[in-house]
Amino acid sequence: MINKNFNKVCIYGAGAIGGWIGVRLAGAGCRVSVVARGATLDALKRHGLRSRHGHVEATASVQASANPAELGVQDLVVIAVKSPAMLEVARHIGPLIGPHTVVLTAMNGVPWWFFHGFGGRFENTRLTAVDATGEIGAAIPAASVIGCVVHASCSLILPGYVHHHFGNKLIIGEPSGVRTERVAQLAALLGKAGFDVDVSDQIQKDTWYKLWGNMTVNPISAITGATTDLILGDDLVRGFVSSVMLEAKEIGARIGIPIDQQPEDRHAVTLKLGAFKTSMLQDVEMERAVELDALVTVVKELATLTGVPTPFTDALLGLSRLHARVRGLY
Repeated sequence: MINKNFNKVCIYGAGAIGGWIGVRLAGAGCRVSVVARGATLDALKRHGLRSRHGHVEATASVQASANPAELGVQDLVVIAVKSPAMLEVARHIGPLIGPHTVVLTAMNGVPWWFFHGFGGRFENTRLTAVDATGEIGAAIPAASVIGCVVHASCSLILPGYVHHHFGNKLIIGEPSGVRTERVAQLAALLGKAGFDVDVSDQIQKDTWYKLWGNMTVNPISAITGATTDLILGDDLVRGFVSSVMLEAKEIGARIGIPIDQQPEDRHAVTLKLGAFKTSMLQDVEMERAVELDALVTVVKELATLTGVPTPFTDALLGLSRLHARVRGLY
């Protein structure tokens, strides 16, 4: 039996990752609902939530609505949107959250709750790059949050229909690092749903390590249209990427999340994944807003807080921001 605390699950953001997680949780016996609109809402009502991995297909019947108030208070809310959508999510998510609701944030980049219960002298600092007015933090209390770092590649075949390419790992953890009963119960549920689950003693470190790689290749791919193998295959670009990563490594060390690797170690990991399009390049091609703030702008803000000079990060941010603004994507 599933723990009764997680019977009712809502996916907020039924894109590639949210859809993948939703299908799996429905397969584990959860009553899954989805906040969606437009073509995705229509597809969910007609076909359910669908996924494909290799030759294996799965379909889940879900309750779908554009209005969270129609879905009511949930046991678990999975937020799986790109960071530019978070302010709108914060303004509408209220009806889903009760006093015991757990909010799992399956998102890229540095989240608004990053310094909740963590960071030494920076603890409880609000990062304006990801929560400019504090509205997100007010709407989604950090005490409700369990962080999640996703190591998987998924894309949409059609609205509400996910293609799971590779990777199956979810790293979850309380922002405080405490191994609570609720994080243990959630890990058990996710394991039952078929995910490879790790519970982290410091989810910020896992978040930062993932960011350490994708804060560079994502915006560079968006500017150039290149896949990751081409980016790291050019000596000059690879050197630039390494310089940005060394700046981020120093920032991490100053906020209590040191990385014991060098950029070349991470490049080797990325190259093993082959030629693939980053999520930011896919967003540019689809003319969707790019999530620069959670991946790069926030790093510059952290550099200012910690006193780390970041000329290479500044150049990357300036160029990628200008590129996105010219296209109306930022």
